[in-house]
Amino acid sequence: MGGRDRELPLAPIDRLIHKAGAERVSEEASQALRDILERLGEEIAREAIELAKHAGRKTVTRGDIEYAARRITRVYMITS
Repeated sequence: MGGRDRELPLAPIDRLIHKAGAERVSEEASQALRDILERLGEEIAREAIELAKHAGRKTVTRGDIEYAARRITRVYMITS
């Protein structure tokens, strides 16, 4: 992701990978997952903002986020 600032710290990402069953996790693996999650999160947020705007709202709701996440991940699953 270039030299941009990261929003997510590595420690929770590392814990997430361990929770999924990994015995050991490289820093590069944690960084890679963090970058992917940040890109995915930003894409979901952009979609949710568009949904709220389309509904005439300024506030993004939980429903907007959940609907956007389903749409984005469905597209991801189809194109993978």
